[in-house]
Amino acid sequence: MRKFLVHNFGCRATQADGAALEGMLRKQGLEPVAANADADLVILNTCTVTATADDEVRQVTRRVHRENPEARILVTGCYAQRAPEQLAALPGVHWVVGNSHKIRIPDLVAANAPYHGQIHVGDIFAQQELLTAPVEDAAGDRSRPNLKIQDGCNNRCSFCIIPSVRGRSRSASIESAVSQVRQLAVRYKEIVLSGINLGRWGRDLEGRMRLADLVRLLLSETDVARLRLSSVEPMDFSDDLLRLMADSPRIARHVHAPLQSGSDTVLRRMRRKYRPRHYEDRIRKAREWMPDAAIGADVMVGFTGETAAEFEESRRFIESLPFTYLHVFTYSERPGTEAAAMEGQVPMPVRKQRNKVLRDLAAAKNAAFRRTFLGKSLSAVTMDGGRTALTHNYLRIELEQPRQENQILDIPIGVLTPNGLREASLFPVLDTNRILA
Repeated sequence: MRKFLVHNFGCRATQADGAALEGMLRKQGLEPVAANADADLVILNTCTVTATADDEVRQVTRRVHRENPEARILVTGCYAQRAPEQLAALPGVHWVVGNSHKIRIPDLVAANAPYHGQIHVGDIFAQQELLTAPVEDAAGDRSRPNLKIQDGCNNRCSFCIIPSVRGRSRSASIESAVSQVRQLAVRYKEIVLSGINLGRWGRDLEGRMRLADLVRLLLSETDVARLRLSSVEPMDFSDDLLRLMADSPRIARHVHAPLQSGSDTVLRRMRRKYRPRHYEDRIRKAREWMPDAAIGADVMVGFTGETAAEFEESRRFIESLPFTYLHVFTYSERPGTEAAAMEGQVPMPVRKQRNKVLRDLAAAKNAAFRRTFLGKSLSAVTMDGGRTALTHNYLRIELEQPRQENQILDIPIGVLTPNGLREASLFPVLDTNRILA
């Protein structure tokens, strides 16, 4: 086997794992290719956060085997850790390798074993290694690499399978984080720090450093022009971290704090570690200290037992807070989680209707937020071949003329687009209610 292709599914952490795998295989002399038909080895690096994610993996596995029956297929990642026997039974699958054994993949494929369906899965909670490498954005953005500096999660939310497939929280060393950011800063203007539970960085390391301390160190020890934090649990947005974000022009004004529900009773059933009043305190402080910040959340609808009154409580809570966008998810039962065994599953049509209600609310909040920047200038990093730019506060700008990619510029805002902004042209700023198709 000389040619390989890695398919990544799901979150930034999975993307980072895939980049690390690709790097290790390159070191063994294997050549990456872009098409299934050209590969001797196809690696599917999977997600299992929802049933839809599982379905997609099975569909892609069958398609790869259909397009290239001679290729050896290796399935790894979170789905492989959770249900290896399901994947091993699929046609064309030679190896199923859980997250527990992911770091051994180069040696496994080098052995070139001749039989089908090998399973390499062990105790994920014994995992100590942090497999990571910088990775360019999955959507094709080559200007904002994601750097995973934390993996695993010690929380036990009743709906979530991730701790069972990712293991305990573990952090990249200070030296590794500084070294990688320093190297990336030579090539990139903006770097995104990510993790499964990013706010827990440092808790497993010697000393008392926390995420805010690491960010402060990265700013002082590297030349990175802009750091952006991905999702951080609400109670890990400490005053120290929020104040650092507010005071430093080199940190994106972007707060993403998973909410899941604005109902106190639902949060308790979810085993979340905060109440709505705690969450509100963090969000309002972020808005007070950073008036122009993007503030986003993950929200789940249709969780087990969610009544109409609880959903309305959550909707009103969300409406009351200064969110600028939401990621709305429909609850999906995950085998092996506490919630999957609870009584009171919400009918799927009801879940979907509630999803639409919150998506409509989020769209209105986002449009109102974008409208406040008409006639102003925003700092943004150019990307997508220089045709678009992403602002420090997470808004996408269509540029009037292409610029050099991977530059941070102050861009004047002219009009709203359906989902973003457009750079001002030589013409006057248009009416704030006008939305271009």
